[in-house]
Amino acid sequence: MCGIIGIWSKNIQSLSQLDRIEKAVQSLRHRGPDGSGYKIYSNCAFGHTRLSILDTDERSNQPFCAEDGRYTLVFNGEIYNYQVLRNELIEQGVQFKTSSDTEVLFHLLIQKGEEALQLLDGFFAFAFYDTLENDLLIARDRMGIKPLIVYEDAKSLIFSSELASLYTFEIDKTIDQDALNTYFALTYIPAPKTILKYARKLLPGSLIRIKNEVIEERTYYLSSTQLSELSYEEAQSKIRAGLEASVRNRLVSDVALGSFLSGGLDSSIIAALAIQNKPDLKTFSIGFDHPFFDETKYASELSKYIGSQHFDFKLNRQDFSDNFTSFLAAIDEPFADSSAFAMYMLSIKTKEHVTVALSGDGADELAAGYRKHFAEFQTRHFGLFKKKRTKKSSLYRTKFAH
Repeated sequence: MCGIIGIWSKNIQSLSQLDRIEKAVQSLRHRGPDGSGYKIYSNCAFGHTRLSILDTDERSNQPFCAEDGRYTLVFNGEIYNYQVLRNELIEQGVQFKTSSDTEVLFHLLIQKGEEALQLLDGFFAFAFYDTLENDLLIARDRMGIKPLIVYEDAKSLIFSSELASLYTFEIDKTIDQDALNTYFALTYIPAPKTILKYARKLLPGSLIRIKNEVIEERTYYLSSTQLSELSYEEAQSKIRAGLEASVRNRLVSDVALGSFLSGGLDSSIIAALAIQNKPDLKTFSIGFDHPFFDETKYASELSKYIGSQHFDFKLNRQDFSDNFTSFLAAIDEPFADSSAFAMYMLSIKTKEHVTVALSGDGADELAAGYRKHFAEFQTRHFGLFKKKRTKKSSLYRTKFAH
């Protein structure tokens, strides 16, 4: 979990803000304790804090710059197919000085520009600057896994991994009343809005291109859902193969790695697949010291079944009292997920053992895990259920209707 931040000055009035980049980087140090740096140009500045995962040597620290000073990259994320891309670049004559995915992305962007986005398998938020062409590319991954906040006014455009770090600069902190009303209705603020009127979340699969002072924002990737003609057995096989490949790709790390494990379906599948490739897998769960709320027994049972080295942590009132203020600072803007504090504490305690932890987050949204997710799926695919009504699907929908 690295942190990136940058500012592009639109006019001479905001050039003085470039000097604030060092302080802005310091505000992101909790995201990247292993290294930090910044680079200032005549009309823009970029900063980075590093959490080392691949190639922990300081030669891979960022901003990652070309020797002649033409190109600069700040990057938060991981490119899973970087080895394949690296080999292709070597065949084309590129010489590498590190073994990091950062340098692979760097050279790929030099060669292909924004077309490189179509080749990436991974999750990321990055900014890539060509000083000669005065060309800045800012992009976010297809699923929006890595955060990227953009603030824009008449003087400047600022981007960051976190909303709070924007306060280092002189920005308008006016609350977005529509976003606030949405929060009270949904208990969170959906993209692209943020709690601030002039700040927005860059949407998944989107980019911002600033070239010769012209700012353009557009989508480079659109997901689509189509009715599959696969049989149930074929679909099972395809999903399993996809899950196995996905988990295997995420186990590439030069630091200690584990997996969150709640005992539920999603995290249990992830942990069970991970241990096939990592026999010494460590798993982690969070619970409560009150037996009525504690569900860690399910995680313990699963860990024994797959053979992982398991750790479970129990929260009490004192944990809440001691960590509530820091938790509020970490969530960046109003967010009322009932499990948020438990996940915050699980992350803190897991960090004592490993640097990277896999999780099953996102499965409910993709696979209609709860009634609200299934209802949303039905709304988007009303024609599918109308045309494909069968006794089996009818019973399934009836189950979710109650």
